[in-house]
Amino acid sequence: MRKNNPIKTDIIIVGSGVAGLFAALCLPRDKEILIITKEDLKECDSYLAQGGVCVLKSIDDFNCYFEDTMKAGHYENDPESVRVMIESSPEIIGKVVDLGVKFDTDNDGDFDYTREGAHRQNRILHHKDETGKEITATLLSIALERENITLVPQTTMVDIIEKNNICYGIVCEDEYGEKGTIVADDIILATGGIGGLFNNSTNFPHITGDAFAIALMHGIELKDMNYIQIHPTTLYSKKEGRRFLISESVRGEGAILLNEDGKRFTDELQPRDVVTDAICKEMEKFGTDHVYITLPGMASEEAKERFPNIFEACMEEGYDITKDRVPVTPGQHYMMGGIKTDINGKTSMEHLYAVGETACTGVHGKNRLASNSLLESLVFSKRAADLIAASNGEKEGEIPDVDPYSYPEKAVREKNFKNLIMNEIKRKDRAFYDKWCNDEN
Repeated sequence: MRKNNPIKTDIIIVGSGVAGLFAALCLPRDKEILIITKEDLKECDSYLAQGGVCVLKSIDDFNCYFEDTMKAGHYENDPESVRVMIESSPEIIGKVVDLGVKFDTDNDGDFDYTREGAHRQNRILHHKDETGKEITATLLSIALERENITLVPQTTMVDIIEKNNICYGIVCEDEYGEKGTIVADDIILATGGIGGLFNNSTNFPHITGDAFAIALMHGIELKDMNYIQIHPTTLYSKKEGRRFLISESVRGEGAILLNEDGKRFTDELQPRDVVTDAICKEMEKFGTDHVYITLPGMASEEAKERFPNIFEACMEEGYDITKDRVPVTPGQHYMMGGIKTDINGKTSMEHLYAVGETACTGVHGKNRLASNSLLESLVFSKRAADLIAASNGEKEGEIPDVDPYSYPEKAVREKNFKNLIMNEIKRKDRAFYDKWCNDEN
């Protein structure tokens, strides 16, 4: 990678999670696609998604599903985006099943739909408690076989290349500190959220919102950057590093929350932000930094079969979730805001798209309904791919000349990016910043 010798391809995708991979697989096979990812190919938050993926089972459930999504989002959702996501879900789920994704079935071989908080109907497909891993691994295995798709790990986007609000490519840095440029007809950002900026998060630590900082630097329109979901139940631990998520699907199967006195204190199937607030009040009341979860309605063997990873993680900490009170605490989980896009993934900059958690399609509003994230990623990444396939990638003017070695080194860059993002969150919502972010700087 040299200053005067950029890599050239048709489409760049930054990120190897569900959104980035599905976009690549939905693009025409005559397009040369280069996917870069910050760490190893499997180190993306899509792999960590436990609960499931929603689907419209029948038209009779449309109004209920629509209302559940809107209510969870405090009616700040974009109704058109919600409609598109729900109406597209049967086709999208059919496509991933055709690609080889396996969802759990009942004794009759029919899909085993489950329910999570704020859902009034069972409409969530799952693969044990590894739904994200099942989908992502399946898509990745196919992408690795496609001759037109090249995947490059350990490579970080440093900046985009743009002029006159037209995106021409990216500046990147490999694991050895070598910098270079990649130019393409279209660029898709699928870099995930911002969990790595928080001490207490369910995200991988390298997911640090780089795309958001770069968007701020270039005047790309953002939306609702302060709408950050705090998940109510992460496994409490004194250890450093990523927090293990105890999926909402556990509460959907009957788990209850208890305070320090061993008393149940809330309806566990309310929206996530409501449950989080209830937990915070109990912790403040008792002067503790955790509450407890337990699953008394399941036998150990049944829980081990339905939630193998969660059961094992709790056992490693010395708890049988069906018998013991397992300590849990809220932790940063998901970004509802992000780079503003339309229903086709288009950003405010020409030839630049955003999908997955990086994008703010307006689907989630102020609070995400459980198991809508994987569906959103699949639906809108396909729409972005379809639009790119149907459009002309030609651009006016010459590619701007960029010196990749004019950028700060990694440590300085990471600090600058974090400050940009945190200052934007503070500007948008000082109360949220003071409660959840202020100790992060």
